[in-house]
Amino acid sequence: MRIGVLTSGGDCPGLNAVIRSVVHRAVVDHGDEVIGFHDGWKGLLECDYRKLDLDAVGGILARGGTILGSSRVQPAQLRDGVAQALSHVEDLGVDAVIPIGGEGTLKAARLLSDGGLPIVGVPKTIDNDISVTDVTFGFDTAVGVATEALDRLKTTAESHQRVLIVEVMGRHTGWIALHSGMAAGAHAILVPERPFDITEVAERVGERFSAGKKFAIVVVAEGAKPQPGTMKYEQGSTDAYGHERFSGVARQLALELEDRLGKEARPVILGHVQRGGTPTAYDRVLATRFGWHAVEAAHRGDFGNMTALRGTEIVMVPLAEAVDTLKTVPAERYDECGCVL
Repeated sequence: MRIGVLTSGGDCPGLNAVIRSVVHRAVVDHGDEVIGFHDGWKGLLECDYRKLDLDAVGGILARGGTILGSSRVQPAQLRDGVAQALSHVEDLGVDAVIPIGGEGTLKAARLLSDGGLPIVGVPKTIDNDISVTDVTFGFDTAVGVATEALDRLKTTAESHQRVLIVEVMGRHTGWIALHSGMAAGAHAILVPERPFDITEVAERVGERFSAGKKFAIVVVAEGAKPQPGTMKYEQGSTDAYGHERFSGVARQLALELEDRLGKEARPVILGHVQRGGTPTAYDRVLATRFGWHAVEAAHRGDFGNMTALRGTEIVMVPLAEAVDTLKTVPAERYDECGCVL
């Protein structure tokens, strides 16, 4: 069997672990040949690839990023390129394509699968927003990075008697904000699933200072928004791929809280540091399991599906189901934390 693998969309800790797992399972256990398409779907559309053998994946288990590179492709280009992709797959003698990616990548995978490509998807995203899997690899690493940053920021916030508003990634879901905020003992957490009332946030922070505390940490997801009309808020634009460009909610919150409280407030945007670097042991193991099961699914001819974690088991679920809805933070999780506003 000849298997093609690619990584698309935003990078994520654990991508290399999946690539390594696919190669080891396919080459060592099945005698397959594996090729890697460069820069995601772009490599497939342009027939830009390289052979992946055991030497090619040696030493990459702990590396962040992706040895294959990644990129985003316009949805219209993908729709128009289905026939071209099919032609390349046939010319190369590829029997299965394993795309590794998040929501956008999996939507593209479904499109190409419906067009006839033999696809087995692998979900990745630090945002943890793929609805059919309990967790995605990359999330644990991102939460760990954010938590460590919050621990460090507490000491400097206390030293200067400041309010620090720490913006984390997550796009339209608040999983990173919730988990890192809980782990670090943040004093307020703001998530996209629950528009916040700036008055309530200011009161919560003000109560800390009234009680004699010298600092406050507010964790805010990049996609969080205020309740309509409660504060001045700059809406972000939309990029060429139809994704919202977030306008910097931490910066806007810092200005508003400083004005309301008379306390020094500073925004801290963690940004891409959450996506880079060495994956945690948990993410390496999950990524390895996903890669192993993707190869097995390819050999069964179980196409049009993707790997997913359910409890302790890896199962296969339809791509159509995987991209139907985002997995958002349920309301009952707020009560467990006590500081989601």
